Amino acid sequence: MASSSMLKLNAASSSWIAGHQSFNQRPGSAGPLRSRRVSVIRAGSYTDELLKTAKSIASPGRGILAIDESNATCGKSQLQMERSSWTVCKMRILYPGIKVDKGLVPLPGSNNESWCQGLDGLASRSAEYYKQGARFAKWRTVVSIPCGPSALAVKEAAWGLARYAAISQDNGLVPIVEPEILLDGDHPIERTLEVAERVWAEVFYYLAENNVVFEGILLKPSMVTPGAEHKEKASPETIAKYTLTMLKRRVPPSVPGIMFLSGGQSEAEATLNLNAMNQSPNPWHVSFSYARALQNTVLKTWQGRPENIEAAQKALLVRAKANSLAQLGKYSAEGESEEAKKGMFVKGYTY
Repeated sequence: MASSSMLKLNAASSSWIAGHQSFNQRPGSAGPLRSRRVSVIRAGSYTDELLKTAKSIASPGRGILAIDESNATCGKSQLQMERSSWTVCKMRILYPGIKVDKGLVPLPGSNNESWCQGLDGLASRSAEYYKQGARFAKWRTVVSIPCGPSALAVKEAAWGLARYAAISQDNGLVPIVEPEILLDGDHPIERTLEVAERVWAEVFYYLAENNVVFEGILLKPSMVTPGAEHKEKASPETIAKYTLTMLKRRVPPSVPGIMFLSGGQSEAEATLNLNAMNQSPNPWHVSFSYARALQNTVLKTWQGRPENIEAAQKALLVRAKANSLAQLGKYSAEGESEEAKKGMFVKGYTY
């Protein structure tokens, strides 16, 4: 893999992303102490491959398979155990990857908030995952609106995501950047927009500080919705409007793809909201990376019984087809089951 170089702005010139004061500027001064400059930063040897992989994953008709690193057992990594599945994935144009964070723990000095651990040893682990066939990584952290969020929690979330992204790219893995803004709370959609803009501004500021190549990442954001306990629900058109407003204000068009999480919405809600966002062209491919909103009806249909497997497979195909159409803006909720319309929000939900 040939190495390549990319032009990127240094810390002073990247400050527009977060609305931060430049590190080269004294408080209260009118401008930076020295002139703004453009640095030539040599990208890693994986850059060309990262750009190709991220663009391919973000293209309609592609898929990904994420394996949870924490599920390794018996001294043998789950990656090794899943190699045969990965071969099938590649045949079906799926990209294998791995969740590399070590989960959420309490953040000292915060307002009962959390931070995500897992940076220790991440470089060596990522290098090994790449050798075994992984081509992307996933790292989930969360921000809670009822808890503030505090400046400390937002900065910790953004910095952790940026370090993870830089380490992943340095080892050939496309990082999926996921700061989930939890649905908990009774706040209006305007408050969610305010917090989302703040969080994503901080995230991209620190991504730039860590020389992350924006063309070689993927985003997994929350949709901008009212808090789950807010007295008024928002329509798909309203959620699409606020979400796209946030993205256009904060996400550079060089990012190839945005794959939304569902975060406790019902299956139908998540699909309708995605569909509303794709009624007009966007700078990025706007798609989905749902868990509960893709699996809920399937798991309830299956119930772990062999005789229900075929029915569960059909239920999965229904949800997959619905969201496939939604990413093209061609979905209709006509014929959706009552189960698909049931909300899945759980206050204080963890996994």
